[in-house]
Amino acid sequence: MVLDIPALRQQFPSLQSKTIFFDNPGGTQVPQRVIDRMVAYYHETNANHGGAFATSISSDTLIEEARSAVADLLNASRAEEIVFGPNMTSLTLSLSRSLAEELNEGDEIIVTRLDHDANISPWMQIAEARGAKLHWLDFDIEDCTLLQDQFDRLLSERTRLLALGYASNAVGTINPVNTMIKKARDVGALTFIDAVQYAPHGPIDVQDLDCDFLVVSAYKFFGPHMGMLFGKYELLDRLRAFKVRPAPKDPPGKFETGTQNHEGIAGVLGAIEYLASIGENDGSKAESFTGQYEGRKLLLKAALHAIQTEELGLSKALIEALQSIPGLHIWGITEARSVAERVPTVSFTMEGRPPRKIAEHLAQNGINAWDGNYYALAVTERLGLEGSGGMLRVGLVHYNTIEEIEQLRLALEALA
Repeated sequence: MVLDIPALRQQFPSLQSKTIFFDNPGGTQVPQRVIDRMVAYYHETNANHGGAFATSISSDTLIEEARSAVADLLNASRAEEIVFGPNMTSLTLSLSRSLAEELNEGDEIIVTRLDHDANISPWMQIAEARGAKLHWLDFDIEDCTLLQDQFDRLLSERTRLLALGYASNAVGTINPVNTMIKKARDVGALTFIDAVQYAPHGPIDVQDLDCDFLVVSAYKFFGPHMGMLFGKYELLDRLRAFKVRPAPKDPPGKFETGTQNHEGIAGVLGAIEYLASIGENDGSKAESFTGQYEGRKLLLKAALHAIQTEELGLSKALIEALQSIPGLHIWGITEARSVAERVPTVSFTMEGRPPRKIAEHLAQNGINAWDGNYYALAVTERLGLEGSGGMLRVGLVHYNTIEEIEQLRLALEALA
């Protein structure tokens, strides 16, 4: 065991119940420090932005502290590259409107059939509005990995944008984002990365990726329902933001329309503090990154690498348990030697059992799991499963246990 999971679980009030939370891809549970941060905001700092009085000044200070924390989590070059918003979908739709102004008729956009629809529909809409051509990058239905040969063929001097998921929220595939971003940049295309599903499972370094934009959601990495957008400062500065006239003229404020969810932003800070605390307690792992990162960035990278290592064992155990169930088919990567190429988000179908019925059976056994398409509509359509209720999705994070996986196996065995 890499992490002290029992000690970490003690920090999560909801994990003290008998419920098994395998619904994490739709939203994780939160540690007490997130709750404390949000409650403290209401008690001590509750005010709107920009006032001359103490609570407003304190509120603004806390928001900028949270912005710096997100910048550290993603290794942005400056805090002003982080935009807060209600969720990834809203941020993406908003930015797509700005990017649409840079498209011309005949320009090309690449989206993938492996993505959440929030990283597909916004680009479909602006392509239609601007007379651009939308290309679909397909995936192999056997292991649910993107077809790299097809990607090479789709790229051209007319490509203006690549919209790519870091990891699939439906079948768990981790895409080769570094390689694909470099190829897109080589033809002069911008890159927009949906890292929502990857963020709780591994470290993210936007400077190393050299992506132009990247989005995450705090409620997927142990925080409140908030979204964050990273954008290279020169791009955020250049793009026109659709905003009201008195709003700030410079990024990130010009993209943060209206009053933000200040208490949620306080909770985001709490979530990142939780992750940093894992790095503090794993000093040996932190030492291996000395020289690359320092301060909180160092702690966060150490924490996410430790989490990644912990979850590799959980992924193998989960896949083995599911493969033991008669009539169950896992969609995506299953070979032991390739498990590191997926996050522990596993979707499956069972012969003669509609996904909703499986979810209901698991709920009766105290196990939370999602059924349907999880807004990854292109995935279930491509697999031919949309008309039959999609798939049953089980998603683990570091606080889950081998014992919980065994209870899942027993519940599915009884159903089979």
